Amino acid sequence: MWYKRAVTETAQGTSRPQLVRAIGRWSLTALTINSVIGSGVFGLPSTLAGLLGRASPLAVLFAGACMAVIMACFAEVASYFSEAGGPYLYARIAFGRLMGIQTGWMLWLAQAAAPAANANLFVIYLAEFWPQARTPAPRLLVLTALVGLLAVINVRGVRAGTQVSNLFTAAKLLPLSVVIVAGIIAIIRGHATPSLAPTAFHANELMKAMLLSVFAYGGFETALTPMGEAKNPRRDTVFALFATLVSCALIYALIQWVVVELLPNAARSDRPLADVARLIMGHHGGALVTIGALVSLYGYLSAKILATPRVTFALAESGDFPKAVAAVHSRFHTPHISILIFAALVWVFSLGGSFSWNLTLSAVARLFYYGVGCAALPMLRQKRPGEAMFHLPGGRVFAVLSVTICVVLLTRVDLTQSVILIATIGVALLNWVWVARGRAR
Repeated sequence: MWYKRAVTETAQGTSRPQLVRAIGRWSLTALTINSVIGSGVFGLPSTLAGLLGRASPLAVLFAGACMAVIMACFAEVASYFSEAGGPYLYARIAFGRLMGIQTGWMLWLAQAAAPAANANLFVIYLAEFWPQARTPAPRLLVLTALVGLLAVINVRGVRAGTQVSNLFTAAKLLPLSVVIVAGIIAIIRGHATPSLAPTAFHANELMKAMLLSVFAYGGFETALTPMGEAKNPRRDTVFALFATLVSCALIYALIQWVVVELLPNAARSDRPLADVARLIMGHHGGALVTIGALVSLYGYLSAKILATPRVTFALAESGDFPKAVAAVHSRFHTPHISILIFAALVWVFSLGGSFSWNLTLSAVARLFYYGVGCAALPMLRQKRPGEAMFHLPGGRVFAVLSVTICVVLLTRVDLTQSVILIATIGVALLNWVWVARGRAR
């Protein structure tokens, strides 16, 4: 079949290296879970506990229900396509080149800030064993090694990157399962010592918690970008999205419940899962979960550096970025220029921003292209009737509801994130002008 070929013939008869379709259904599902479960589950429980108290597990489930509406829309939209690009591609086909470029830049921004937040939290958890890790020089060395190694692995081949992602997905679920099972046993035995009020929050705190939860549940779109390397993307993406949603909602709600029920002063912990494990299993339990958290956070980084460079690759292939960015390595058949550019951007964001700053920036940027992606559903039904592999019942109602959720949550954006968003929109507009002038010439 054509997708098994790593080299194609150009019109002039010369060979040109191509991407290889090597990501199967279960690898895609693992990549999607790995793209979602990251720093959110290890760093957010204490923040949500401070905002909502013992009601935070219910808020986590409510946020999951809201994200289910958005992910359902993306499931249908994604089933129209088998090319790389994800939300950028959906917006470009549904609304035209300008919206596609805007979405591509927002996607790039969100997916650079998210792994940067993970890298920041990796350093925080590493301080459990090496307190000096948070000082400037060791922090620089750790962040450089984290990002640099994954860049090299992913340049060397999509199969290698996928195998690393699969390994980390399995490894990250182990410490989470340990905390959940041990925590439930401790609660049943009557060891719960809650220090938080069950309803100590107002509407403002709820909205802020919802915005942060977009980050925890978000990231699934990363797995939609390398569809040019998936074996059966139109079929497998639907399965991967719904499997990820159910898995993550269950894990997040149980983790949040265990934290607020067992951990005294849960809102003040910067390593809540490690603190819970230490409380119920002793020092060795805390160390075990800390190691698991480090593996999980690095796994999340691996998923992002595997998938996100395919966004700029798709932009360049469509003529919306310089062609050099779409270069495919002659030996490894990977978009190596895109990978290196993205890795450098993640490195800069991780050095320049904190965990909470990068987390919020990523969540805000996601709301933009989540709204655009959901709005693409009715447009694609008009432009490509009957082409979707998956048809969402009541899809137009879901699309309107999804866009409304995104717009409401965007009202919670603070000034610093607003400035960066506006700057990104401006850069994307200049990008579009450059492309339009080039096409005119």
